[in-house]
Amino acid sequence: MTSTETSKESQPKAMELNSASLLKYMSLVLLTAQNAVFILSMRYVRTREGDMFFTTSAVILQEAIKCLLSLIIILVQEGSVKGWLLHLNDNILRNPLDCIKVSVPSLIYTLQNNLIFIGVSNLDAAVFQVTYQLKILTTAVLSVIMLKKQLSKVQWVALVILFVGVSTVQLQPENISKSKSSVPQNPFIGLVAVITACVMSGFAGVYFEKILKGTSQSVWLRNVQLGGIGTVVGYITMELSDGAAVREKGFFIGYDKWVWFVILLQSCGGLIVAVVVKYADNILKGFATSAAIIISCIGSMFFFNFSLSKEFSIGASLVIAATYLYSKYVPPKPSPIIAPNGKITQT
Repeated sequence: MTSTETSKESQPKAMELNSASLLKYMSLVLLTAQNAVFILSMRYVRTREGDMFFTTSAVILQEAIKCLLSLIIILVQEGSVKGWLLHLNDNILRNPLDCIKVSVPSLIYTLQNNLIFIGVSNLDAAVFQVTYQLKILTTAVLSVIMLKKQLSKVQWVALVILFVGVSTVQLQPENISKSKSSVPQNPFIGLVAVITACVMSGFAGVYFEKILKGTSQSVWLRNVQLGGIGTVVGYITMELSDGAAVREKGFFIGYDKWVWFVILLQSCGGLIVAVVVKYADNILKGFATSAAIIISCIGSMFFFNFSLSKEFSIGASLVIAATYLYSKYVPPKPSPIIAPNGKITQT
């Protein structure tokens, strides 16, 4: 084979790698922006005056919209309604065991989304954003346990710094940092909700990553499964917690353009996360989200009169430093070695 032929064959592979790399970093940037705007918008709709919407109904709509968007993407990829229906039939209707496997993270994600609403309702947007970064710690530990990932010594140190930073933020004087709100807040309930959501996020994220990288199904098909099952789980959750009130006041009580904006942001965020997990990894997803801390702090000061305390500033700085250290000192992947007998081993 001539060098010209080799060069021509390598061009498509190079373009494919460049495309995947571009998609990875674009999704990370979009995820960062989505997280910051989502938290600030959610904080606004949960603390303003007027009728309050049911968070359980919002979670149902988030999952349903995510499922619908994924179905549309699959339809575009298949190019015809017939191919689309055959694809769904082969991968969902004729493969119920696979759907049962996906139901585990779907259930956890749905419960986690409800806890996020509770957390933002009781904590300032900036405080919530910093505290929620504990999911990086839970994700990292579970990635080591479930996916056998290797962490460098610096990364373990970064996780300790992350924990110290989040803990420091919780020590800030309440009378200094608390922003204005027209509804009662309970910081303890908000903290418990966030910590529980972090544990759920870590497990569900690692489990979902294992599913995505261990099967041939596309990320969009997985989101159809997640969204469909999540819609059902969300409805059951709503009936158990708010059923009587929803029937009395109506499913869409308190809804306006801002509530719909928050729901759409969260729905799109789920798809962006799926792309990040597919083309990057779950831990990198968590650290990209950490970049939203700065945006959230600025937004909280501008929109909610949030004041930066010494404790918050130190804690947030530690969290940001931890994210840099963790992403900077990733263990190198083992290089393949071709032995004389033709076998490929790792260094």
